[in-house]
Amino acid sequence: MAAYAHPEVLVETDWLASHLNDPKVRVAEVDYDPAANYDMGHLPGSVLIDWRKDINDPVARDILSGDALTALFARAGINDDTTLVLYGDFNNWFAAFGFWVFTYYGANNLKLMNGGRKKWIAEDRPLTKEVPKPATGHFKAHPPDAHLRSFLEDVRKALPEVKGGKFSLVDVRGPKEFSGEITAPPEYPTEHAQRGGHIPGAKNIPWAQAVKEDGTFKSREELDELYRSKGVSANTPVITYCRIGERSSHTWFVLKYLLGYPDVRNYDGSWTEWGNLIRTPIEK
Repeated sequence: MAAYAHPEVLVETDWLASHLNDPKVRVAEVDYDPAANYDMGHLPGSVLIDWRKDINDPVARDILSGDALTALFARAGINDDTTLVLYGDFNNWFAAFGFWVFTYYGANNLKLMNGGRKKWIAEDRPLTKEVPKPATGHFKAHPPDAHLRSFLEDVRKALPEVKGGKFSLVDVRGPKEFSGEITAPPEYPTEHAQRGGHIPGAKNIPWAQAVKEDGTFKSREELDELYRSKGVSANTPVITYCRIGERSSHTWFVLKYLLGYPDVRNYDGSWTEWGNLIRTPIEK
């Protein structure tokens, strides 16, 4: 069985269990709903990163600024030489989003705990309600890495190349979202877009097809077959998208780090932007 392209970015639960007291390792739980997760019990020593409050701009429809990330990492006790291990709810959707954002701002010592919160609990590993108070961290955000993120106009410009097979758009939502049968995923039934469907030329490869029943990632061979069978390969640039960018961050992580694709970008505007704009083309 071949190793992942970048196996160093993924750690197993047993590895993390043995490093919980390592002063060079900071663990962070990234949650969409902390009250139902972190507040009910979390990994010993893990800090909370609230997806809505901490990784998104409080006013604009955007991710947090570089200055805000510097402040967040200061509160979380993260330095340049800190190994930051992320895990979270919803099969690591939001942890993967955090991984993408933090990488965008130059954090390069990041890891994702394979299987996330779900697997840790399934293994009956310890949880606590104690909230740590780490010493102030000194990591400073770097200029954004434009090669990791796509905006609306980037996707518009890519459409002719998508049609010509020189660019891949991967829609990681469920089949009913992709077809336009529903306009919100089952996990967020009240958060609709104005139109259902998908970006023209996009290939539907739901994020969940990349993981096993326990939430851990499938083997490299299985992942390679999954994407190649849908015409997605490392030979062309790839843009991933979903509804708000969190599920597509999960697939971005798979393509970039587990399979080693050289040019993968996440379109975090995703369907909430594309599906709500006047005169943006869609397919059903």
